[in-house]
Amino acid sequence: MIKSLVLIPIFYLLSGCAALYKPATSNIAVYDFGVQHHPSQNESQSLNQKRKSLLVTDAAAPSWLDNTAIQYRLLYHSPSQAYTYANSRWRAPPAIIMTQIIRDRIITNTGEQVVKNSSTAKTDYILHLELEEFIQAFDTMNDSHVIIGLRASLIERGSRNVLAQKDFTLKKEAPDADAAGAVLAFSSAGNQLIGELIEWLAMQLPPR
Repeated sequence: MIKSLVLIPIFYLLSGCAALYKPATSNIAVYDFGVQHHPSQNESQSLNQKRKSLLVTDAAAPSWLDNTAIQYRLLYHSPSQAYTYANSRWRAPPAIIMTQIIRDRIITNTGEQVVKNSSTAKTDYILHLELEEFIQAFDTMNDSHVIIGLRASLIERGSRNVLAQKDFTLKKEAPDADAAGAVLAFSSAGNQLIGELIEWLAMQLPPR
């Protein structure tokens, strides 16, 4: 009887502790490129003169980039190893983010002559994209830059001939040595690279 009286208060004490205890939840910051760049007048006019329909395929990416992690390397410590931020991530994989912005920018400049799926419409050309690099690199503990590498191939839809191909690589210093600083640099570098891609595309598309 004495043992039962002792165990009852202990049981209720433990039950109360369990009720009061709440596991901590981690807040994860989710990023994209934010408000997008509006095309310059020259950029818009150069593409409007072409007036070609274009299928922009989803950008291909290596398996290590096919996720929402914000990745970085410590060049001063272990350059061959990649790390990810624990509490920050992209809203979508970088290849998807880049593809959507590229489509939007071309649509804005060409008057909606871009499709994303070959089953929706027949187009004159295909723009094939490959995202090859998308990472933050730390030169020191406090200094870092981002690197974006993208390959673009312009293909004639009927003949399947590759009309032009170019590798775009852009580096941009990050304002802060953290995930938020990386995102700002990625957004700036990404928009600049896409601007270069748009100009290259305008030069490569044959006149109608």
